[in-house]
Amino acid sequence: MASSATDSDAAAHGGEQAVGMPQLDFDTWASQIFWAALALVLLYQILAKKIMPRIAGALEDRHHAIAGDLDSASTLKAKAEEAQGAYQKALSDAKARAHEIAEKNRAELNVQIAEANEKAEAEIAARTAEGEERIAAIRAEATANAREVAGETAKAIVDKLAPGSADPSAISAAVERALAERGMV
Repeated sequence: MASSATDSDAAAHGGEQAVGMPQLDFDTWASQIFWAALALVLLYQILAKKIMPRIAGALEDRHHAIAGDLDSASTLKAKAEEAQGAYQKALSDAKARAHEIAEKNRAELNVQIAEANEKAEAEIAARTAEGEERIAAIRAEATANAREVAGETAKAIVDKLAPGSADPSAISAAVERALAERGMV
């Protein structure tokens, strides 16, 4: 019912028919094109004079900041490589110094060990000589005791078997022969 009321209003005002959307009415296109062109020119002027310079400035600032950061990074990289080289040199110097100290200590220890070995060998030689002297003395004493005991034993045996016929020089000669055969003389 509302549409019939609009139709009757249109008929009452001169019998015109409603076109629809005003943008599609060809009678108003000239003014629409004028205002659209004016809006585009104003928009272009605002973009060209205000917005684009700001964007260009921001891009230029960003470009300079990136270039500065790259320069700083290359400088820091060079410093890091320099520090790495200094560290490697200090490390190799420290290793060389440690090797020198170790060799020096090893040489000193070898000298001390050699001295200690010489002292120990001298002490061992002295004790060995002392021991050999004691053994020789004990052997001489044992040999003398063996002669004496063998002589007394032989004399006692001869006296038991043939009383009064024991010749001390013959008994001594027999004891010496027996000891010589056993390697005790």
